[in-house]
Amino acid sequence: MLPAIDTIIEDFEFLDDWEDKYRYVIEIGKSLPDLPEDEKTAENKVHGCVSQVWLTSEIEGGGDPVVSFQGDSDAHIVRGLVAIMIAAMSGRKASEIESFDAASLLKTLGLEDNLTPQRSNGLRAMVARMKDEARAAAEAA
Repeated sequence: MLPAIDTIIEDFEFLDDWEDKYRYVIEIGKSLPDLPEDEKTAENKVHGCVSQVWLTSEIEGGGDPVVSFQGDSDAHIVRGLVAIMIAAMSGRKASEIESFDAASLLKTLGLEDNLTPQRSNGLRAMVARMKDEARAAAEAA
Protein backbone atom coordinates (compact mmCIF):
# COMPACT_ATOMS: atom_id res chain seq x y z
CA MET A 1 0.00 0.00 0.00
CA LEU A 2 1.19 3.46 -0.90
CA PRO A 3 2.24 5.54 2.12
CA ALA A 4 0.48 8.86 2.78
CA ILE A 5 2.33 11.95 1.59
CA ASP A 6 2.76 13.14 5.19
CA THR A 7 4.49 9.86 6.04
CA ILE A 8 6.75 10.19 3.00
CA ILE A 9 7.71 13.75 4.02
CA GLU A 10 8.45 12.63 7.60
CA ASP A 11 10.58 9.73 6.37
CA PHE A 12 12.58 12.02 4.06
CA GLU A 13 13.42 14.28 7.02
CA PHE A 14 15.54 11.45 8.46
CA LEU A 15 17.50 10.87 5.25
CA ASP A 16 20.62 12.97 4.90
CA ASP A 17 22.33 11.87 1.72
CA TRP A 18 21.13 11.47 -1.83
CA GLU A 19 21.86 7.72 -1.95
CA ASP A 20 19.46 7.07 0.94
CA LYS A 21 16.78 9.27 -0.64
CA TYR A 22 17.28 7.53 -3.98
CA ARG A 23 16.81 4.10 -2.39
CA TYR A 24 13.71 5.32 -0.53
CA VAL A 25 12.17 6.70 -3.75
CA ILE A 26 12.65 3.27 -5.32
CA GLU A 27 11.14 1.61 -2.24
CA ILE A 28 8.08 3.88 -2.46
CA GLY A 29 7.73 2.89 -6.11
CA LYS A 30 7.58 -0.76 -5.11
CA SER A 31 4.51 0.01 -2.99
CA LEU A 32 2.67 1.49 -5.97
CA PRO A 33 -0.01 -0.93 -7.17
CA ASP A 34 0.72 -2.28 -10.65
CA LEU A 35 -1.23 -0.66 -13.44
CA PRO A 36 -3.02 -3.36 -15.44
CA GLU A 37 -1.36 -4.07 -18.78
CA ASP A 38 -4.51 -3.09 -20.69
CA GLU A 39 -4.20 0.41 -19.15
CA LYS A 40 -0.68 0.87 -20.55
CA THR A 41 -1.91 2.46 -23.74
CA ALA A 42 -0.74 5.33 -25.92
CA GLU A 43 -3.69 7.36 -24.62
CA ASN A 44 -2.56 6.91 -21.01
CA LYS A 45 1.13 7.51 -21.72
CA VAL A 46 2.59 10.73 -20.34
CA HIS A 47 4.47 12.52 -23.09
CA GLY A 48 7.64 14.36 -22.15
CA CYS A 49 9.07 11.56 -20.02
CA VAL A 50 12.22 9.75 -21.14
CA SER A 51 11.05 6.62 -19.34
CA GLN A 52 7.65 5.22 -20.12
CA VAL A 53 5.02 6.57 -17.74
CA TRP A 54 1.31 5.82 -17.81
CA LEU A 55 -1.34 7.66 -15.85
CA THR A 56 -5.07 7.02 -15.47
CA SER A 57 -7.69 8.91 -13.51
CA GLU A 58 -11.06 8.25 -11.97
CA ILE A 59 -13.49 11.06 -11.19
CA GLU A 60 -16.12 11.04 -8.42
CA GLY A 61 -18.53 13.70 -7.30
CA GLY A 62 -20.10 16.89 -8.48
CA GLY A 63 -19.09 20.55 -8.56
CA ASP A 64 -15.51 20.09 -7.34
CA PRO A 65 -14.99 16.40 -8.12
CA VAL A 66 -12.50 14.15 -6.39
CA VAL A 67 -9.87 12.84 -8.80
CA SER A 68 -7.96 9.64 -8.08
CA PHE A 69 -4.93 8.56 -10.07
CA GLN A 70 -3.15 5.34 -10.87
CA GLY A 71 0.18 5.25 -12.59
CA ASP A 72 3.19 3.17 -13.50
CA SER A 73 6.61 3.42 -15.09
CA ASP A 74 9.13 1.02 -16.57
CA ALA A 75 11.97 2.66 -14.58
CA HIS A 76 12.39 2.09 -10.82
CA ILE A 77 13.27 5.65 -9.80
CA VAL A 78 10.56 7.13 -12.03
CA ARG A 79 8.00 4.69 -10.63
CA GLY A 80 8.92 6.04 -7.19
CA LEU A 81 8.43 9.62 -8.37
CA VAL A 82 5.07 8.64 -9.87
CA ALA A 83 4.13 7.10 -6.51
CA ILE A 84 5.10 10.27 -4.62
CA MET A 85 2.99 12.47 -6.89
CA ILE A 86 0.05 10.07 -6.64
CA ALA A 87 0.39 10.06 -2.85
CA ALA A 88 0.38 13.86 -2.89
CA MET A 89 -2.44 14.52 -5.37
CA SER A 90 -4.70 11.47 -5.72
CA GLY A 91 -8.02 11.40 -3.90
CA ARG A 92 -8.22 15.18 -3.64
CA LYS A 93 -10.69 17.68 -5.03
CA ALA A 94 -9.95 18.97 -8.52
CA SER A 95 -9.38 22.51 -7.18
CA GLU A 96 -6.74 21.21 -4.74
CA ILE A 97 -4.95 19.32 -7.50
CA GLU A 98 -4.95 22.35 -9.78
CA SER A 99 -3.35 24.53 -7.10
CA PHE A 100 -0.90 21.89 -5.82
CA ASP A 101 2.73 23.12 -5.70
CA ALA A 102 4.79 20.13 -6.84
CA ALA A 103 8.01 22.18 -6.94
CA SER A 104 7.60 23.01 -3.25
CA LEU A 105 7.09 19.33 -2.43
CA LEU A 106 10.25 18.35 -4.31
CA LYS A 107 12.15 21.06 -2.45
CA THR A 108 10.79 19.82 0.89
CA LEU A 109 11.89 16.29 0.02
CA GLY A 110 15.31 17.50 -1.16
CA LEU A 111 14.84 16.02 -4.62
CA GLU A 112 14.84 19.14 -6.82
CA ASP A 113 18.64 19.41 -6.98
CA ASN A 114 19.27 15.71 -7.49
CA LEU A 115 17.06 14.84 -10.43
CA THR A 116 18.50 14.91 -13.93
CA PRO A 117 17.05 17.56 -16.24
CA GLN A 118 15.27 14.79 -18.20
CA ARG A 119 13.67 13.36 -15.05
CA SER A 120 12.68 16.84 -13.90
CA ASN A 121 11.07 17.54 -17.28
CA GLY A 122 9.25 14.22 -17.18
CA LEU A 123 8.03 14.90 -13.65
CA ARG A 124 6.75 18.33 -14.71
CA ALA A 125 4.95 16.70 -17.64
CA MET A 126 3.30 14.18 -15.30
CA VAL A 127 2.21 16.88 -12.84
CA ALA A 128 0.87 18.98 -15.73
CA ARG A 129 -1.12 15.99 -16.96
CA MET A 130 -2.58 15.41 -13.47
CA LYS A 131 -3.56 19.07 -13.23
CA ASP A 132 -5.04 19.01 -16.76
CA GLU A 133 -7.16 15.99 -15.87
CA ALA A 134 -8.34 17.70 -12.68
CA ARG A 135 -9.20 20.85 -14.63
CA ALA A 136 -11.12 18.84 -17.24
CA ALA A 137 -13.00 16.98 -14.50
CA ALA A 138 -13.99 20.27 -12.86
CA GLU A 139 -15.13 21.76 -16.18
CA ALA A 140 -17.20 18.68 -16.98
CA ALA A 141 -18.93 18.76 -13.58
